[in-house]
Amino acid sequence: MRKALTGILSLAVLMGTVGATGAATAAEPATGLGSATADSAVGTDIKDRLLAIPGMSLIEEKPYAGYRFFVLNYTQPVDHRRPSAGTFQQRITVLHKDTDRPTVFHTSGYGLSTTPSRREPTRIIDGNQVSMEYRFFTPSRPQPADWSKLNIWQAASDQHRIFTALKAVYSKNWLSTGGSKGGMTATYYERFYPRDMDGVVAYVAPNDVVNKEDSAYDRFFEKVGTKECRDRLNALQREALVRRAPLEKKYKEWADAEGATFNTVGSLDKAYEAVVLDFVWGFWQYYGEADCANIPEAATATDDAVYETIDAYSGWSFYTDQGLEPYTPYYYQAATEMGSPTIALPHLDGLTRYGYQPARNFVPREIPTTFKPWVMRDVDDWVRKNANRMLFVYGGNDPWGAEPFHLGRGARDSYVFTAPGANHGANVAGLTDAEREKATARILAWAGVEAPAAAAAQPLARFDATLDTADPEVTRQHARRP
Repeated sequence: MRKALTGILSLAVLMGTVGATGAATAAEPATGLGSATADSAVGTDIKDRLLAIPGMSLIEEKPYAGYRFFVLNYTQPVDHRRPSAGTFQQRITVLHKDTDRPTVFHTSGYGLSTTPSRREPTRIIDGNQVSMEYRFFTPSRPQPADWSKLNIWQAASDQHRIFTALKAVYSKNWLSTGGSKGGMTATYYERFYPRDMDGVVAYVAPNDVVNKEDSAYDRFFEKVGTKECRDRLNALQREALVRRAPLEKKYKEWADAEGATFNTVGSLDKAYEAVVLDFVWGFWQYYGEADCANIPEAATATDDAVYETIDAYSGWSFYTDQGLEPYTPYYYQAATEMGSPTIALPHLDGLTRYGYQPARNFVPREIPTTFKPWVMRDVDDWVRKNANRMLFVYGGNDPWGAEPFHLGRGARDSYVFTAPGANHGANVAGLTDAEREKATARILAWAGVEAPAAAAAQPLARFDATLDTADPEVTRQHARRP
């Protein structure tokens, strides 16, 4: 069977119960280093300087022309409010160019790729890049796992300690970035530690302020693309529920052959409907109008064609126990702080049994969850009143952009731009000419690049087809999550 591309929609956001100041209480990491100057000036290899940081250890170094690339472990407290209560090893990578260059701090908000890659801001400023694995994603998970310590304040404090440790080595300007949940993570980090970064570039970052009010998503799906394309997608999604019995039989045969189980979601029937309901969302998140011709006509499609099309855009494997397990931290955060969208789906009236299931349904029963509605309201309020040097980039045809971040009167040198027709892979390069030049110029200025370079409003590094891949958490993983 064609490999599943996986589900699509729950919105997760980790969050702490810290007050408005959000100050870290854990002891700051001692770096054991003096002032950070160029490598040649101190005569010390960059690997030695990194490993001189207390708590830093080397997993491996991988060669890449023009860079040094390190995969590292960094010792973090499980609870930044009680640093003596245990530690865990958090993976990070460092794509080192030169200590005289600015640095980009990147996280996907999920696991960590250990393959050298360069995010768009890193290319724009021609700098170094530090990437962090989000706490509780394997293997950066405390053992035993106290899930109450998975929230957005604790994660922001992880970033703060890493930045504090590495700032002694990389003393030039720092920017934080991430796409989707990574863009959310960069925003939360800025909310709790607004003095760390010199700028923030948050891509396609959802902002589910009120979890129970999701009408913005309904309005999005009523207008996105052309009516012909919307009708074609809706008809196939409806057909998959009309043919539930024969298609569930195929699903069970696949699950039995693969050894797939459904204990977390509760039943194969619940998983089946969840995958089908993700279909339209997944299409617009990762594809677009030009791909609508690939969707078969519902009335004449064979059972195999319907089954395989749903698999291609949603992924039958995702709501199995095996598919959900790597994303338990995300769904835990969605169920406790970040919220998750719900859609009306009037074209499926009378055919659904469960509707869009809450994030709680995708977290194992033994892990307790309590939703904290004030967490996202706090972040949204802070961004509106305090955003400084923050850039939000959205895709015009991306469902997750239906509830974006907004800037209020208190915002300074901050922007919200939308790439016309772009999906969840929207970036600065896809903006209109004027907005692309503006965004590039501001990123360069925040990075402390010389004025002549900033005025050019062009990336300083040439495109590298190997390094400059799209963020895999934004464009490669078809899952019901941002």
